Amino acid sequence: MLKKWSAAVLSGLLVVGALSACGGESDDAGSGKKDDGKITMGFAQVGAESGWRTANTKSIQEAAAAAGIELKFSDAQQKQENQIKAIRSYIAQKVDIIAFSPVVESGWDTVLKEAKDAKIPVILTDRAIDSKDTTLYKTFIGSDFVVEGKKAGEWLVKEYAGKTDTVNLVELQGTTGSAPANDRKSGFADVIKADPKFKVIASQTGDFTRAKGKEVMEAFLKANPKIDVLYAHNDDMGLGAIEAIEAAGKKPGVDIKIITVDAVKDGMTALAAGKINYIVECSPLLGPQLMDLAKKVLNGETIPQRVLTVESAFTPEQAKTELPNRKY
Repeated sequence: MLKKWSAAVLSGLLVVGALSACGGESDDAGSGKKDDGKITMGFAQVGAESGWRTANTKSIQEAAAAAGIELKFSDAQQKQENQIKAIRSYIAQKVDIIAFSPVVESGWDTVLKEAKDAKIPVILTDRAIDSKDTTLYKTFIGSDFVVEGKKAGEWLVKEYAGKTDTVNLVELQGTTGSAPANDRKSGFADVIKADPKFKVIASQTGDFTRAKGKEVMEAFLKANPKIDVLYAHNDDMGLGAIEAIEAAGKKPGVDIKIITVDAVKDGMTALAAGKINYIVECSPLLGPQLMDLAKKVLNGETIPQRVLTVESAFTPEQAKTELPNRKY
C-alpha cells in the first residue's frame, strides 16, 4: 500500500513538474522582456525612400542602443501589407512595445486591435493614421504636416506680394494616401487659395523619391511650357526635379522657384547654392524622444497623445550658416 501511494505521489509530482516546466518555458520564450528586464521594441519602418528616411532609421537604431532597448527592425519597402505583416510578427514574438511610421493613413484598425488585445502598446512615429479609435495607440510623435504646408504657402504669398500676373505652380506630392502628402497639400492649398493669381496647373505623386521626382517633373515640363513655381513635398523629389529642370535648359531657383520640405543635407546644399528657394524643416531625429516615450508608456506614466517636434524653415542665406551643423 505504501509503495502504491509513493508511486502515485511521485507520478503527481512529475506531472506538476512537467506542467510547471512547460509553463515557465512558454513565458520565457514569449516574453518581450529578457530575464534581465531589458525592453524589446518592434519597429516597422516605411522603407528607405529618401535621405530623410535613412536619417530617421539611423536615429531610431542609435537611440535604441543608447537606451538599452533591444530593437527588432523591419523595412516595409513602402508597402502597407509588409508593415502589417511585421506588426503581426512582433505580436507573435510578444515584444514589449511596437512603434511604426504608417505608410498610409487608412487600414490599420484590425492589426492594431490585435496588438491591443495582446496588451502590447503602440506608438505612431512621423506619420498619423485616420482611425477614429484613438485607444489603439498610446501616442503619436512627429511633425505637424499641415503647418509645414502652410509655411510653404506663406513664403510663396510673401514672395509674390504686390504682383498681379498669374503664377503657374506644379506640385510633386508624396506617397498617395500618406499623412504627409495629404496634409502638406492641404496646408499649402489653404494658404494660397485666397489669392486667385496662384494657379496649380499640375499635381502628381512623386512617391517621395528622387527618381520619381525627376520623371514626373520631366512630364510637367513637356506638358506645361510656363512653370513659375515647383512645390515638392520633400527634398528628394525636389532634387530629382532640379535635374529635369536643368536638362530642359532652365535654371532652378531662378526660372522656376522651388519650395521643398525636410531640410536634409542634400536639400540644404542645393538651397545654399540657390537652386532651391525655401525649405520647411521636418526633423527625422525622432529616436531619442521615441525611446523616452516607450519607457514612460511601459512604466505606466501619463503621456500626451500628440507629441510635436520643434522645427524651423530656411532661406538660402540661412542654409549657408546651418549646413556645417547638419547631422543628416
